[in-house]
Amino acid sequence: MTAQSRRLKIAVPDLISNSYFPAVAAVTLGKFAAQGLDAEVELIFPVNKAYAALRDGAVDCVAGSAHSALAAFPEWQGVKLACAQAQGMYWFLVMRSDIECTRGDVGVVKGRKIGAAPWVDLGLKQLLVAAGIDAARDGVTIAPVPNTASASTNFGLTAARALQDRLIDGFWANGMGAEVAVRGGAGKIVLDVRRGDGPKECFNYTMASLAVTDRFLAERPGDAAKIADAIAATHAALKADVALAEQVGRQRFPASEAALITPLIERDLPFYDTAITPEFVAGMNAFARARGILSGDPRYQDVVARTR
Repeated sequence: MTAQSRRLKIAVPDLISNSYFPAVAAVTLGKFAAQGLDAEVELIFPVNKAYAALRDGAVDCVAGSAHSALAAFPEWQGVKLACAQAQGMYWFLVMRSDIECTRGDVGVVKGRKIGAAPWVDLGLKQLLVAAGIDAARDGVTIAPVPNTASASTNFGLTAARALQDRLIDGFWANGMGAEVAVRGGAGKIVLDVRRGDGPKECFNYTMASLAVTDRFLAERPGDAAKIADAIAATHAALKADVALAEQVGRQRFPASEAALITPLIERDLPFYDTAITPEFVAGMNAFARARGILSGDPRYQDVVARTR
C-alpha cells in the first residue's frame, strides 16, 4: 500500500458464497489497492445489520443486496448504489431431494417450511405473489433458518446443513449453499431466477451491489468511481482467467468450499457487469413498493451515485 492509500471497510452479509465474490476478490486480488484504496471485508449478517453499520459509520461500504439498503435508509435517503457486482436477483430455491417436484415448479412450496434470511426473504415472498401463490392460503412458512443468530453466520452453508438435517423443507439462498446441498444429495434446485426460472419480472427485484452513503460521496469525491473501477477490473480478471476464483477461495474459504468456487463463478460470468440501469431501478422500486418497504418513487439519481 502507498502512503496515499485510503482505508475502505466493506461489509458483506455472506462471505463463503459466490453472491458477493466480486467484492471479496477485488480485495484479495489487489484491485482496490490498484485504485489507491486500502480495502478490507468484514462479515456482518444479516444484510440489514450490514446496512445499519453503514448508516452508523462503522463501515464505509456494503457489498450486499441492493434493495436491502432500505432497511437502514428509508426512501433511499442518505445512501447510493455505486455499482453492481452482478446483474439480477441471485438466490436459488432449493428443496429437499425427497420432495417430488420438477425444475420451475413454484407450487412445491405449498404446505412447506422454507428457510430464508431477513430481507432476502422478501425476494421469495414477492416471487410467490407474482406466481399466484398466497402464502397464508397455501400454507407456506418462510422463516429464518435455525442457528443463524450470529453476526458471523454464513447463511447458505447453514441453510444447506439445516436441509440435510431435515429442519426445513427448502431454502432460498446463495449459489454456494445450493451447490453444497445438491452435491451432498440433500437438495435439488427448483428455481434459479437469473437463468430464467419463475416470473420474468423477478430478475430486477434486486442485485448484488456496492452501496455508500451520501456523506461518503461528499467527503471522498472520486472514491465511488474507484470502487466501480475495482469491481470492473475484477470482472475482467475473472473473465480472462476464471481459475483466479480458486486462488481467492483458498485465502477466504474453508478448503471444501474453495474447491467449489471456480465452477460457480464461471457460471456467473455472463452476469458480471457493473452497470445499474434505469430499468433495474424501476423494477427494484416497484418490488420494494409491493413489499411495503418503499412508499415513493425515487428517481434514478436518487438511488444510483454519479461516478463519472
